[in-house]
Amino acid sequence: MDRNHLFVRLAHVELKPSRRVVCVLPDPGASRAELLREARRNGSHLRMSKNGDFHRFQGTPGYIATGPLVDAVNCAIALGRPLLLKGEPGTGKTVLARHVAEGLGMPMLEWHIKSTSKAVEGLYVYDTVQRLNDSRFGTGDVADIRHYIKLGPLGRAFAAPARVVLLIDEVDKADLEFPNDLLRELDEMRFTIVETGDEIVAQERPVVLVTSNNEKELPDAFLRRCVFHYIEFPDVATMRKIVAVHHPHLEAKLLDQVLIKFYWLREQPELRKKPSTSELVDWISALLRSGISQKQLEEHIPFIGALLKKEQDVDALGRYDRQGGKIPVRWADLGPRYNQ
Repeated sequence: MDRNHLFVRLAHVELKPSRRVVCVLPDPGASRAELLREARRNGSHLRMSKNGDFHRFQGTPGYIATGPLVDAVNCAIALGRPLLLKGEPGTGKTVLARHVAEGLGMPMLEWHIKSTSKAVEGLYVYDTVQRLNDSRFGTGDVADIRHYIKLGPLGRAFAAPARVVLLIDEVDKADLEFPNDLLRELDEMRFTIVETGDEIVAQERPVVLVTSNNEKELPDAFLRRCVFHYIEFPDVATMRKIVAVHHPHLEAKLLDQVLIKFYWLREQPELRKKPSTSELVDWISALLRSGISQKQLEEHIPFIGALLKKEQDVDALGRYDRQGGKIPVRWADLGPRYNQ
């Protein structure tokens, strides 16, 4: 029977040269007996995992993760697929990777993508300049090219003796072909160093988190290989929990005024850039250090530059104030959506 039998799809991941791990993804209509027969036919066995094996990431005290986000992380880990995270800037996409590493007790590697980044740089770099200098000045063993091969973040993740968390941050900053250039390596978890012929094979499949700010559309071929999650902007209840992590001793009444002003600003249609969660945390730090009281905050919004980062937005708020506009002091002023 053809390998691509309708009852089962097999995704092969080479972790060690002598060991093949098969992840079995069942068809919803297939019976357990049919799955077992198909798995044996392909030289493997069906591993039935317990719920405890799936729910490996439970969040951390320092990161407020919603239930769907926790599920997405665990789904990506179970399938051995990259987790693609999208959402507004400042919603905690990058920080999540650090807390996943903390929660799983794994080391973390980071690859921050720039507009000039190339996929091969994540695997390795051949330092030809250093080799040329060593050849000219008689230092170093120029005969051994391996001395001049430096593994990139993805290469180090593959070469690591234990499983690691790898963050590929802001993948949409690179050119359109960048994600496609990573497809084979992310699928097979191996690559070859052309200059030496050495093959680097992952001993343990890394947990890969990829972030995007939607600056560019990502190729469909790349998307098919990912588990996707969009981090929604936190509602008021969730935001209270996030603020409590960073400012646990903030007075309740002051926090109310902070959040009323913050969500009111985000509702203004004139703003080109809405303030983010990270900017809210910074703003609160400024308020606390300056000693601003609840009553003062009811009358005006101090340190507006911590929240608004475009001069057009600052000007729009100034015009609103000059025209006699009122800054809200109660949740009811924001409308029924924000009734507390």
